[in-house]
Amino acid sequence: MRKSRLPDGGINLFQSIKKVKMEAKADGNTLIDLSIGQPFGPALQSARNAASVAILSKEESMHEYQDNGSPGVEDFASKFVDFHVMANLRNYDVDYLPTPGTKPMLGLIPLACGAGLKAIATTTNPGYPTPRDWCQYLGLKVIEPELNSDNNFLFNPYELDGKDVGLVMINYPHNPSGAVASRLWLETLCTYCEDNNIRIFNDAAYSALAYDNSSCCLSDVAVDFPDLSWAEAFSASKLIDNGTGWRIGAMVGSKDFIGDIKTIKGNTDSGFVAPMAFGVLAAIENDQKSIIANMEKYKRRTETLCGILLGAGMRPAITPKAGFFTLWEVPKFAFARKIEDARDFNFAMIEKFGVVGVHFGKYIRYSVACVEIEDVADKIEEAFKYAFVDY
Repeated sequence: MRKSRLPDGGINLFQSIKKVKMEAKADGNTLIDLSIGQPFGPALQSARNAASVAILSKEESMHEYQDNGSPGVEDFASKFVDFHVMANLRNYDVDYLPTPGTKPMLGLIPLACGAGLKAIATTTNPGYPTPRDWCQYLGLKVIEPELNSDNNFLFNPYELDGKDVGLVMINYPHNPSGAVASRLWLETLCTYCEDNNIRIFNDAAYSALAYDNSSCCLSDVAVDFPDLSWAEAFSASKLIDNGTGWRIGAMVGSKDFIGDIKTIKGNTDSGFVAPMAFGVLAAIENDQKSIIANMEKYKRRTETLCGILLGAGMRPAITPKAGFFTLWEVPKFAFARKIEDARDFNFAMIEKFGVVGVHFGKYIRYSVACVEIEDVADKIEEAFKYAFVDY
């Protein structure tokens, strides 16, 4: 009998939400879509201008395979990483790798750890599910330490003791909570992993959108652990406003880990699109004012949305410190009835008021990525007011 040979659970969460949204629209509802994690509109003008010049260039290096380097954009990876990191990495024994964004690279990280890898710890409970999904497709055991309000969405590394973990894949600043990794927590994680020969990878896609000084990159800490095997990935997707389709990023890390990633990537990938990388580099070198304004826009929207939901009785799981996501505890009662779970609450809010979120386990995420909250503040306030939430 012919049937799927993939692991169970392959139905995409966002596709199920999309289906309910389409049904709500068909019923005549106007949606306030707080589910989308993609900024609205184009990339920054400065990035687009520079990319257009690069595309028109006749230089062969701008149009050929870039592979594991960037012949069209000299030293792109080191310059891009330097923009995000406080430490002067040139003084340390590190290596760099330009990437076509981060998402296509996530499956290569466990592969780069070799066939002897037994288990991987991920920050996916709750969290961005791709690392967990990759590990399941690869048949690897996944350990998901619980992230919650009590631990500020930062697990205790020593909880991993005795679980055969050979790789820790983290995502800070964190999606969906907006939690950031502090230097102290990263030092604890690095100490534990160095002592136990565990590799660390951090997806730092939102590091440039952190608006709290406590946020710290793994790179700024890991360089002080000479025996630690580590890597960190940075992305331009949200950095230059909507650069999600540009697929430009870079990694930095210890030479052993980056070297292994290069081996896998070199055999499976031809590199990024050089003109887009040229545009990204132009923006971070010449238009930091717009990048800062972009971060401040999300901070303002987040504060406005949090004020509305708090006023309506919603309970935050944590106060976000980066990015454009807010995470909330799911009410036990709403709409004059008992709420079964996050999915139940989310779909009811879509059906009754057109307010769309993303349900993550016992939490619900509302994003401000593509909605100017001030313009719909009254409608959001009214929706949650008449939902009569109660805990």
